[in-house]
Amino acid sequence: MGILEGKRILVTGVITDSSIAFHVARMCQEQGATVLLTGYGRLSLVERVAQRLPEAPPVLELDVTDNEHLDSLSSRIAEHVDGIDGIVHAIAYTPQEALGGNFLNAGWDDVATAVHTSAFSLKALTTAVLPLMKQGGSVVAMDFDNSVSYPVYDWMGVAKSALTSTARYLARYVGEDQVRVNMVSAGPLRTMAARSIPGFDELADAWPQRAPLGWDTSDPEPAARAVTALLSDWFPATTGEVVHVDGGFHSTGA
Repeated sequence: MGILEGKRILVTGVITDSSIAFHVARMCQEQGATVLLTGYGRLSLVERVAQRLPEAPPVLELDVTDNEHLDSLSSRIAEHVDGIDGIVHAIAYTPQEALGGNFLNAGWDDVATAVHTSAFSLKALTTAVLPLMKQGGSVVAMDFDNSVSYPVYDWMGVAKSALTSTARYLARYVGEDQVRVNMVSAGPLRTMAARSIPGFDELADAWPQRAPLGWDTSDPEPAARAVTALLSDWFPATTGEVVHVDGGFHSTGA
């Protein structure tokens, strides 16, 4: 038996088989869970990628900034499973105008898009699915250390700070429903999302040298393992926490 035996997990953010979310979905299935995926825009792409999992899961359309999508999400999930035990939030987006050294030039519309999609969406997604979490459960969001500034990350870094704070407040309010909310702060990985950040190599190249345990920017497995563990019952009294899976980079100075 796996640590997620019998659990029903909703995983967002699968775009390619290099994404952390894909490896989380795979690991959840290997640990006994029934998995559902969400996708936005190119659903056919997500459906093709889903075929590479041990068992091809249903793929539900979801734009986390669309109230109609959110309002119907619970009923669409209920067509496949009778409840949800875990949610993986792996959604982030910042317009190019707010990245790559454009911090001082970015306008509010682009910043608002980043915060809405990358941070507020955690609250929106969780409250949309909460009616299906009658037995409690676990929400895990993908974070990136935001205790300091980084080159090129700019307003995505600010959005990640907002995401961390959103998770803590969300943990406060859904705790009465026995729902835990935690975050996994992974080091930089060469995913499709990362490749969209101008100057990403400048950010990633420093990681392996400064992380005490080293860091492989091509290996999403450590982060996926942490997410899977937090979805399980092995952390029954942990909520509002940020688990760093970055080789220890966050703990070191220059």
